[in-house]
Amino acid sequence: MPRYALLVEYDGGPFSGWQRQTDHPSVQAVIERALARLEPRAHTIAAAGRTDAGVHGRGQVAHCDMDKDWTPFRLSEALNHHLRPDPVAIRDCVRVPDDWHARFSAIERRYLYRVLVRRAPCTLEAGQVWRVKTPLDIDAMRQGAASLVGAHDFTTFRSTMCQARSPVKTMDEIRIESLVSHAGPEVRFHLRARSFLHNQVRSIVGTLERVGAGAWAPDDVARALAARNRAACGPVCPPDGLYLMGVGYPEDPFV
Repeated sequence: MPRYALLVEYDGGPFSGWQRQTDHPSVQAVIERALARLEPRAHTIAAAGRTDAGVHGRGQVAHCDMDKDWTPFRLSEALNHHLRPDPVAIRDCVRVPDDWHARFSAIERRYLYRVLVRRAPCTLEAGQVWRVKTPLDIDAMRQGAASLVGAHDFTTFRSTMCQARSPVKTMDEIRIESLVSHAGPEVRFHLRARSFLHNQVRSIVGTLERVGAGAWAPDDVARALAARNRAACGPVCPPDGLYLMGVGYPEDPFV
């Protein structure tokens, strides 16, 4: 059975998350239904990351096994045809070795979190950003974020429902930038690691927002990390502004 890697983009708003669920819409189920239109059987795909309800994907990666030897271009075009009108698109498709795995072959995940700073409600950006009403201190947030880079026990910053065997993760990068987008002043958080805990990104960004708003001092982030206690975490920010931007592999299949 030939195996194909899929580069997937989706708006997470209408979905209960990536993972297939019995009674709720999911990105995985939508793609598997489209595959069944091409080869009428049950299909199961695997993804690099199981994004939560409302979280978006710009560079999600999944793989599927097909009975037929499809040309990648034809497979992606056929899938995109059957994915309509759901807000899911196959940006690229390539043939990969039979032992290649979207999740287990990955060595890096990259996330973006967007915060729009303005008092006016969102219209065109609704569901795509977290709107906060007051300016954020970028330098203070960068100071707070510095204590989270490296290998740490991230118990404070993971959901109590997290099923990971260990809370220890290595955060390779947290980069915070300020810019002016078409919608107004925006703060963007770029996070990079081999893997993440459940709700880790949203917990970190929600805590750093408290620093930027002046409710926390930068050193409070390090103290929260050292507490290894979920109760020490700041608020968990909403899923709207979170995007899985890309997944790294020893050899990028889409190059």
